[in-house]
Amino acid sequence: MKHIFVGLGSNVGDRLAFLRSAVRELGRLEGTGIVQCSSVYETEPVGKRDQAYFLNAVVELSSDGSVASFHQRCQAIETGLGRTKTVRWGPREIDLDLLYFGSERHTAGDLIVPHPETANRRFVLVGLHELAPGFMDPVLKKSIADLLRLCQDTSGVTKTRFSIYPE
Repeated sequence: MKHIFVGLGSNVGDRLAFLRSAVRELGRLEGTGIVQCSSVYETEPVGKRDQAYFLNAVVELSSDGSVASFHQRCQAIETGLGRTKTVRWGPREIDLDLLYFGSERHTAGDLIVPHPETANRRFVLVGLHELAPGFMDPVLKKSIADLLRLCQDTSGVTKTRFSIYPE
């Protein structure tokens, strides 16, 4: 079983409902189980700033599948929940980013794992740090705690009172 970390984000419609639905669908994937979910954070948009704030969280899962198969299933969940792709870094109903797939490294097509922007995104690192501060990035050879401490992203990340644990 591999420990997988997935970043979730939404800034369109009922943001919290999209996050909760995504977690529920991730938990239904064959051979996959939810280990833990981070708190939900309201975050400033990064990249394209003229859009609504996001709700973001990180989910830790365990799976016996392959990285490519898991990525395809995440994309199917996005599509099933109504994600429409518009502009890069633009508004989205739901976004599932495969951050880590155990200590595996994968580069093929549009799939790069670990996610190449993890260390540059405070909103991702805060949720990861909550779940696994000692997890070592297999490329950068630094813990999540170290990556968060070194991160130069100063965008706002505010913990909310919301939960995305499946009911």
